Amino acid sequence: MKLDPKTTAVLTLDFQKGILSMVPGSESVVDTAAKVVAFARKNNFCLIHVGLGFNEGHPEIPEHAGFAQLKQNNLFVKGSPSAEFDARLIQPHDLIMHKQRISAFSENQLSMILRAKGIKTLILFGVATSGIVLSTLRQAFDLDYKSIVIKDACADGDAEVHRVLTEKIFLRQATVTTADVFIAEQG
Repeated sequence: MKLDPKTTAVLTLDFQKGILSMVPGSESVVDTAAKVVAFARKNNFCLIHVGLGFNEGHPEIPEHAGFAQLKQNNLFVKGSPSAEFDARLIQPHDLIMHKQRISAFSENQLSMILRAKGIKTLILFGVATSGIVLSTLRQAFDLDYKSIVIKDACADGDAEVHRVLTEKIFLRQATVTTADVFIAEQG
């Protein structure tokens, strides 16, 4: 199935230094993700990098919230080392969306930007499969986007969870494929 670059967005999800350092095995998928990103750039797909990004002092996080540990450790402040996107994926003028919770759509203008650009299909991949990828896919489905998950450009701290999600759960709401198959089908 050939996709129209004018109505398709490629979303890289949480490929940030702080996330990659916390999820075992995640470094191994960055090169695969970079291959998909290069393909997206070459073929003029809308490319958006989504990651955690808080203001100084983390005013977005209440003390009782599940994200309180990020606040206590001063992690993912916009512009800090933990919030930096992996250099293999990002270029200076790329579009970056910051979120303050798990889903790529959480507390930002991603949905508005996708609607303004006439996007109907999302290509998703990131770290962790059971975190941002799962949450984003569920919300994208609820927002009526067609989704494709690039499973070998996703990583999770639990390989079995990754397998179950990509081989059983995601198939209910998305097409699941590999980077090479996706590129070959679009090329």
